[in-house]
Amino acid sequence: MSDKDTSTLQSYIDKASGAAQSVLGNITGNRADTAQGERKKDMADAKNDLSHAGASIGGVSVSSSGVAANHPDRQQGSWDQTVGSGKEALGGLLGAEGLKREGQQQNAQGKAQEAHGQVSDLGTGIADRVSGTVGGAVAGLTGDREEQAAQQAKHDQGKTLQRGAEADINKQNQP
Repeated sequence: MSDKDTSTLQSYIDKASGAAQSVLGNITGNRADTAQGERKKDMADAKNDLSHAGASIGGVSVSSSGVAANHPDRQQGSWDQTVGSGKEALGGLLGAEGLKREGQQQNAQGKAQEAHGQVSDLGTGIADRVSGTVGGAVAGLTGDREEQAAQQAKHDQGKTLQRGAEADINKQNQP
């Protein structure tokens, strides 16, 4: 469940607060305030990193907000890429051009299928985060704590899907 220790917004607030405290300490000559402000900024950076951490492992996305099942195309596409690469390599070793071409085609289809799943999870994740945030705010205004908790859970699952898809996409775009 999301809390202020894994909130991106909270990390920005804490960093600004730490910067202000550090500047005030510098102006007044109070080294303790300066040091405390710097520590607060460092903690805010760590919280921001934690908020953006995510991974995809064995068909699920994992983040500081929890665990969520990935779109099935992500795992199937990854598997097809692996099998396709194997066929391509084996075809190259044996001089079997048909097997090599089949592997290249399966690999390309797997990449497209995985990308479809990633885009689906990214879009679903963003939509769930937004609707969970708005729904939670409305429930909070009406005093419906049960609905507020349900909307927070929706937000958290969306964040996990989004972070897992982002992690996969970033990993694929690294040289």
